[in-house]
Amino acid sequence: MIPVVLVVGPSGVGKTTFLEKLLPRLKERGLRAAYLKHFHGDFSLDQPGKDTWRLARAGADAVALSTPQKFALIRRLEGELSLEEIVEGLGDYDLVLAEGYKGAPYPKLQVFRQGFPAKLLAPPGYLIGAVADSPLDLDVPTFAFTDIEGVAGLLLDYCRQCRGKGAGKETV
Repeated sequence: MIPVVLVVGPSGVGKTTFLEKLLPRLKERGLRAAYLKHFHGDFSLDQPGKDTWRLARAGADAVALSTPQKFALIRRLEGELSLEEIVEGLGDYDLVLAEGYKGAPYPKLQVFRQGFPAKLLAPPGYLIGAVADSPLDLDVPTFAFTDIEGVAGLLLDYCRQCRGKGAGKETV
């Protein structure tokens, strides 16, 4: 299974902003990373009036859009897919970075920022690192928001370890 790291922290703490800076650095270092956002509401990638929107409204259980550069699939579900099912369906990547899934038993990188609750969101053994704007007393590597290189190195090392172990759901 593809290595998965959950990026966790309170809403608005800066997880997405940090990942926007991290992903290009991972790519520069040769890592093929996928991103997954866990969202509790509903969403639509379709544009009203377009073919996929019209046919989804007509009753299609799945609609897909394919171009030479991108592919999108929207399926109707009777229940939420598990993180494992989603990762299996993503394809061949070196790493999946997922925002959310706080309770899932996967390694976590937690984002801390002053003004937000400093509660640890990872059970013992699951926190592999932290990103923070002030010093923390943790038993894992802690990086400043500007230390993109340091976090990239941590994730590359994690991926290398996973290749040696068979990767997947595990404590580190």
